[in-house]
Order: sequence, then structure tokens, then C-alpha cells
Amino acid sequence: MINRHIGIISVSLVIALVLQIMPMPIQADVYRPDWVLLVLAYWTMALPNRVNVGVAFICGLAMDILLGTALGVHSFALSIAIYVLAANYQRLRNYSVWQQAIVIALLGALYHLVLFWLQHLLTSIYFQFDYLWPVLTSMLIWPWAFWLLRRTRRRFKVS
Repeated sequence: MINRHIGIISVSLVIALVLQIMPMPIQADVYRPDWVLLVLAYWTMALPNRVNVGVAFICGLAMDILLGTALGVHSFALSIAIYVLAANYQRLRNYSVWQQAIVIALLGALYHLVLFWLQHLLTSIYFQFDYLWPVLTSMLIWPWAFWLLRRTRRRFKVS
């Protein structure tokens, strides 16, 4: 029973990783939502005892490998964002989906700013506003991602 629950969570994270690296046209790639952050945020709010900072760190390592960035950059940024979420999950669960979307936008902004800071230290890139477009798209997609993941969790009785 536990293996099935872990399997469903793992499959959703693998799908998020695939969506994160899926090729897109250059004009649309700037707006790519943070799929991994969205899925991790949902599972952290729904099942904080199963999905937490450790899972975020492992997913971040997978993203570093898949995207070819310096090892640990996405891990650190995801871990910080999920830590903030996990520390406040009881309060955030009671918010409406639209209020949660605003919190997801703030977490996405934190994630991207930490990611920029680390990449700036390593490669001396400069900040552009385009780095924050995924924050807006993640916020807009959150209600549908929440609905889909909640439906999956209830259908397969993941607890």
C-alpha cells in the first residue's frame, strides 16, 4: 500500500520533471511554469510527512542534471522554497485556491531570485525581468494543477 502511494507521488514528480525540460519554442520558453515547484508545493501541503525538503533537494539535483546547470543550484533554491512552505503548511491549507496561488507566486519569486543569485555568483549573469515570467504563469496554472493533483490523490487514496 505504501509503495503504491510513493509510486503515485514519484510519477507526478517525474511528469513535472519531463514538463520542465520539454522543448518549447523560444518565444514560449520564457513563460514556462515551474512544474516541479508546483507539484512539490502541492504534495508538501497535502502530505508534509512524505514530501518535504529532502524530496525537494533530490528533485533539484535531478533538475540540475537534466538542465546541465551547476550541481546543487536548483537543489538549494527548491529546498529553500519548500522549507518556507513546509514551515507554514497548516496555515496555507486553509487558504482558498486563489490565495494559495498568490503564495505560490511568492514562493516562485523566492525560488527564481535564489536561483539567479547563485547563478550570478557562479557565472556572473545579469538580472533581466524575463526571469520572473514563470512566477506569473505558475500562479495562473496553480488552480488547475491543484485540482488535478487533488483529484489524483483522492482517486488513488494517497495518504
